Amino acid sequence: MAKPIDRIDRKIMKALLGDARLTNQQLADMVGLSPAPCWQRVKRLEKEGYIQGYVAVLDQVLLGSSETVILEVTLDRHDDEAVENFGRAMAAMPEVLEVYLTTGEYDYFIKVAVNGTNGYEEFLRKRLYKVQGVRHSRSSFTLRCLKKAYSVPPVIDSPMT
Repeated sequence: MAKPIDRIDRKIMKALLGDARLTNQQLADMVGLSPAPCWQRVKRLEKEGYIQGYVAVLDQVLLGSSETVILEVTLDRHDDEAVENFGRAMAAMPEVLEVYLTTGEYDYFIKVAVNGTNGYEEFLRKRLYKVQGVRHSRSSFTLRCLKKAYSVPPVIDSPMT
């Protein structure tokens, strides 16, 4: 069972959210700890699942995927097998950046990175429409990203700490 987090744990997570490449010494200085207890806290936060991992954020445009498309997808069926098969298919597609099972008119919200409209047409024809059970999709090309967050920053002055 995860141990409750305190104000210092929240400061550690917020600092790492801003820059996950901080050295332990830099992090300790930022949160007001000496290096050993800071390292122990980070390891505990990782072990208990508060920190799930560290990632490199890649520039999709420089990698040749100049367009981000948001898709809403509806399946024919909603049984466990259909949902699992769709999830596996999405996980196997390199263009797919994120997939959310949702409520409402559509079953899934999917974010893909493609190389222009030709790349998107190819993604639809050769990938998405080949997935068994896809009934309908609706697409929107993004114009510009106004905010990108990879997690919600922890509230440092929470009444729960």
